[in-house]
Amino acid sequence: MIAIERNASAHQETDAHAPASGAIRRTCAVFAVLIVLAALGASASDARAQQAAIHDSGCAPDAASMQLAYNDLREPGMQLAQEAPAAVPARRAQPVPPAADTAQNAPITSAARDAEARVRDAETIATLSKEGQLLLARDQVKLDGYAYCSMSVAAAERGDFRESIEAASRALVVAQRTDNANLAALSRRDLAIAYSYAGDLDDAERYAKEAIAAGAKSPDQVLAPAHKVLGDIAARRGDASAALSEYRTALETASPRYRPLVLLSLTSAQIASGDPAGARATFEQTAGVDGTLLAPLRKRIEGNLLLAENRPEAALAAFAASAGKGGSDASYDNLWAHEGMGRAYLALGQRAKAREAWLAALDDSESIRARFRSEEFKTGLFSDTQTVFEETIALVVDDGDYALAWTLSERSRSRALLDVVRNRLDKSVDATQLNGRTLSLDEVRRALAPGEAIVEYHGLADRLIAWVVRADGIQGFTLPIARRDMTLAVSDFRGAITRGRPQAIAYGAKLDALLIEPLGLRPGERLIIAPNGALHYMPFQALKNGQGFLIQRHAIALAPSASVAVQLVRREQKIASNLVAFGNPRIGPEYELPAAEAEVRAIGPLFAKSETFLQSDVTRKTFSDNAPGGRIVHVATHAQADTIDPLHSRVLLAPAAQPADGPDPMLAADIYNLRFDSVALVTLSACETALGRIARGDEIMGFTRAFFYAGASALLVSMWPVADESTELTMRTFYGALTRGEQAIDAMRDAQLAVLANSRFAHPFYWAPFDLMGNWRLSVAR
Repeated sequence: MIAIERNASAHQETDAHAPASGAIRRTCAVFAVLIVLAALGASASDARAQQAAIHDSGCAPDAASMQLAYNDLREPGMQLAQEAPAAVPARRAQPVPPAADTAQNAPITSAARDAEARVRDAETIATLSKEGQLLLARDQVKLDGYAYCSMSVAAAERGDFRESIEAASRALVVAQRTDNANLAALSRRDLAIAYSYAGDLDDAERYAKEAIAAGAKSPDQVLAPAHKVLGDIAARRGDASAALSEYRTALETASPRYRPLVLLSLTSAQIASGDPAGARATFEQTAGVDGTLLAPLRKRIEGNLLLAENRPEAALAAFAASAGKGGSDASYDNLWAHEGMGRAYLALGQRAKAREAWLAALDDSESIRARFRSEEFKTGLFSDTQTVFEETIALVVDDGDYALAWTLSERSRSRALLDVVRNRLDKSVDATQLNGRTLSLDEVRRALAPGEAIVEYHGLADRLIAWVVRADGIQGFTLPIARRDMTLAVSDFRGAITRGRPQAIAYGAKLDALLIEPLGLRPGERLIIAPNGALHYMPFQALKNGQGFLIQRHAIALAPSASVAVQLVRREQKIASNLVAFGNPRIGPEYELPAAEAEVRAIGPLFAKSETFLQSDVTRKTFSDNAPGGRIVHVATHAQADTIDPLHSRVLLAPAAQPADGPDPMLAADIYNLRFDSVALVTLSACETALGRIARGDEIMGFTRAFFYAGASALLVSMWPVADESTELTMRTFYGALTRGEQAIDAMRDAQLAVLANSRFAHPFYWAPFDLMGNWRLSVAR
């Protein structure tokens, strides 16, 4: 079932504070791949530095092998087939006829072509106009178009980005219907702001430029904010020159109220561009913000300016002065005061005090009330608590303390989830239950059985940290690949798979050499992988070396973090043979999924007790009333993963009234309020249900944590459009093994190997889309 994806365009974000590099354990086997990956995305200076390091190591490959590696790894022009919305859902992909060697003969997948089309249509005016029309039709009270703009601004200010976009979409439709050019410009301005805040820089840029093209009638309301958004985008992309140009243009039309925000952003851009004298002159024009909400921000900018002026002692004092003096935001101000002090101490050569300051900043983060702070985004600073975690992890890794770095990574994942949710769920949602508890390394080790290993990754700006945790200890590794390069490599790998390209096999081999080979994994041990960043999109099972695919060498499960993995596996492990399944909700002809209905009918007889709901019975009420009574819940329908706002990710169900006028979505936010205390496993046999917004430090936000919070201890989710026949074989094999008493991690491996063994389905597109997350020891009592 193909998802109707509403997904943000991929974007790169330049780290404001790149962690210091250090010479930690490295492996010659990955150096050729490193050069390749540097060529794919690193800056020229980064590539030269990496190549120099390789040369110094004595591991430099010759030019011919480098070119061969590049040709093997990356097809010219290939980009990730990103998940994006489509107006009408496509069918599941259809399998190709048998081939002599499908792994080397690319299957033609209609689903891949549909995914490409969704990329082109992602968050476009046409798509948003259709959504706006539907929203307006369902509004019982119709508002003035400018009122919808006000709603959009208010929602963006509090961090409800999808609500902001939906309000602006309504305003856009009203503007079209009334031929109001000014309202059309304002609605595009609001779309630009919402997408910028959400981190979707490509769409933000597009709408900002459209607003500028249409906004001459309201220069202070449209032109200044739109140019400010373009400056923020340039700053986040690391283009200080373009940021300076846009901010200066914004100043030309900025209102007196808006001017200080632009000046503060301009100051930061001048610091980034290496112009401390210009930054000082601009900074002095912002004295009027003292005593306002911007005052702590201004003080921190002053600290950054003093560091740029090579005055670390004065910078230290400025950062200390920016600490909170009480009030609800004191912990937040203290966090950034300590972060700045850490950088000042490093400039003074006092590493121990820098470490102490950053650890204090992380303690401050524990008491921050999670909510979006638009003032940070308005000024273009985009302060992110994950920056402090990354700085501290880099520092302690450079000191060789991998155990402490692992603990910090675990803490960062919990903090990131809380930042995304931002107290937007019902008051009944418990933050401790949401995150679980960050366990100690000893607790995690004691929970692991012989033959089990947790493999955890944490991406930094200039390198990737990896840990292997076993009952008998922990090993730490620094893998020499920058975050940006990792993103490109994963994009190419996943894109090759979803397009059915034969190059997917070669990409998987290169990435196996980079990510798996240096870890020294023991033969046959079970792997519980905790990804980070772009690695959430990585189909680890499809990595390959001379001994075969990773799934052929190891059973694999995923988890948000080691702490969450252990807490999930502590839940009930042997459950009753009781299935509740939902499939093919009746929404409209274009949504029909007969194969999903057949899938649900096929798996029912495998269980001692099963209850099946199909077509018009697959409603929100039916799901809420019946799903909590199953031990295993299987959902075969369409889904939408929303990377703009993960709480708006949704499963599409049939409306209560038939004939249907469209889907009745069940949001991820709704799932948090379900009580799945008796449910052990949820299978979302809906395309790309594992996808969502990547939050630095934690897992992809969407359905996964919502179902874990509701009570489930394991999930089975898909990563790309799935094919009917291979999916049916996957599910039948998985549930067959599970009901025979096998543990979930082994049942999942059995299923993927069964599909792989079929020559028609030997390409990873068919056998690798599903991931098991959570309680890997779950089994069904016979």
